[in-house]
Amino acid sequence: WTQEKLERVRKYLQAYTTIFASNPRAQNLKPIYVDAFAGSGYRTRNHRKPTSVGLFPELVEPDSQAFVKGSARIALEVNPPFKGYLFIEQDPDYTCELYKLKQEFPAKASIIDIVESDANTYLKQWCLKTDWKSTRAVVFLDPYGMQVDWALIEAIAANKAIDLWILFPIGMAVNRLLTTGGPPPEEWQKALTRIFGTTDWESAFYGTQTKQDLFGEVTQQVKQADFNKIGQFFVDRLKTIFAGVSERPLPLMNSRNNPLYLLCFAAG
Repeated sequence: WTQEKLERVRKYLQAYTTIFASNPRAQNLKPIYVDAFAGSGYRTRNHRKPTSVGLFPELVEPDSQAFVKGSARIALEVNPPFKGYLFIEQDPDYTCELYKLKQEFPAKASIIDIVESDANTYLKQWCLKTDWKSTRAVVFLDPYGMQVDWALIEAIAANKAIDLWILFPIGMAVNRLLTTGGPPPEEWQKALTRIFGTTDWESAFYGTQTKQDLFGEVTQQVKQADFNKIGQFFVDRLKTIFAGVSERPLPLMNSRNNPLYLLCFAAG
């Protein structure tokens, strides 16, 4: 599914840059490609460090051993090209690997910016400082787990000039935080609120159930959400801040045919 995900994004980027190269009005704008979790320029699940997964370091799914091109490399190969590239990666080892892209693409080296930073912090400031009258961007958020804060998604939507691709960890993390017998622990509740940007997930995913025991009736909260409900909730959240949102995000499945991620798209 890693290759399927990147192929979807590649086709989109190709169409995006073609529009900016051929449309007279769009030619006056500067299109930039942003990869907020750029990694090393290649993508394999095995080469992502387990400590980066967040709350569940033990839940890394086995993936293909073969190297595949990462989104950063794919964006650099798209023709017509973007007029700027921004690759953000917090891991210093991966950042060093990204600098090799400048050697591989010398004609584009001067317009490739590589930043070693936390994506949530850096991108929010970048959104505020960029001149959106003359700039447009595609932002690709491909986190290792639940690293993307809703506050970052809001910052991306606010300028109305960015198209967003985001990998939402529906089964990799979110569904596993939604405990079945009752509400999650407080730490997990905070993580869910941070990624959704609201506490409404509690009423959306949990309901009350009354049972009879030896002492009479007992009412408790139980999980009522499945993958479809969780995915629709996130899509509906995107709709509150973006002009257009794909109604049918691409589910990326594991070997047991359960969704690990949803590849979501929203246009500013």
